[in-house]
Amino acid sequence: MSAQPGTIAPPMVVEQRTRRDARQELFFRWLLKSCALLVLASLLGAAFATLWGGREAFAKFGWHFLVSTAWDPGNDVYGALVPVYGTIVTSLIALLIAVPVSFGIALYLSEVAPSWLRTPVSSAIELLAGIPSIIYGMWGLFVFAPFFSAHIKPWLTSNLGNKPDDGKLSWVAQHVPFVGKLFASDYPFGASILVAGIVLAIMIIPFISSVMREVFQTVPTRLKESAYALGSSTWEVSWDIVLPYTRSAVIGGIFLGLGRALGETMAVAFIIGNSMAFSASLLDPGTSIASTIANQFSEASGLQKSSLMALAFLLFVVTFIVLLIARLMLSQLKRKEGN
Repeated sequence: MSAQPGTIAPPMVVEQRTRRDARQELFFRWLLKSCALLVLASLLGAAFATLWGGREAFAKFGWHFLVSTAWDPGNDVYGALVPVYGTIVTSLIALLIAVPVSFGIALYLSEVAPSWLRTPVSSAIELLAGIPSIIYGMWGLFVFAPFFSAHIKPWLTSNLGNKPDDGKLSWVAQHVPFVGKLFASDYPFGASILVAGIVLAIMIIPFISSVMREVFQTVPTRLKESAYALGSSTWEVSWDIVLPYTRSAVIGGIFLGLGRALGETMAVAFIIGNSMAFSASLLDPGTSIASTIANQFSEASGLQKSSLMALAFLLFVVTFIVLLIARLMLSQLKRKEGN
């Protein structure tokens, strides 16, 4: 029986209500803890499943699996260096292109663009983020790769590569041999590691720019107005006020885009060339971990299937390391800021 309004509840009622609240509080706490532990269990389960699936490959090849360029299903000889190299290089290319462009987009929308233009451009960015990756892959294969092969690749090989059309080394190739190797290629088609990196950059620009724009808008207006009042230019306000204030969130957004690039499958499978031969040139075809798994897993069996599972575990490890580095960088920045 509940107490009437304005009256003091009997001690027995109060005790029952206290016990009920305690049970509800305990249930709610365990419910939240279960949700958190479910994420951890999923993470550990995915890592253990891929590691267990690749145990045969790791047992047979050992650490040599990480540095071997061989991939011969006929002789059951496999190595992970080519797909790991392709995954890391394409992601780094995407990051080098996407970060400056995303910074420019976010800065323009938050500081420079007129109000009538901000909404259409922001909507376009959100639309790009929602386009399926296979659409990017088809566009890269049928539109961008032929254009790259016909107009951009000849210029790169002639001006930067070791094997230009006239048979003479370019100035860059003579003085910077490593750069010459990066842009030397006899492959006649457009599918390559560089094309895959450019398409990945286009895919992650909407994610990084959206995060940057949102955090730039959190900067207090009085800080920017104070800087403008002291005679600072838009660039000085952006570089000295906006970016330091949002530095941690910006780095988090960049690594979010990097994580998307590392795990992209279909778009990369369309345009990277899917070649298991190792080449240091960015203009030659290559492969990535995700595209290798997507192309071969349906027909794989035995040791080949185990090697693909081992590649999946390596992709998990690479992604985990990238996110760990991001967390360490953010922690370091917070310590410098005194938080």
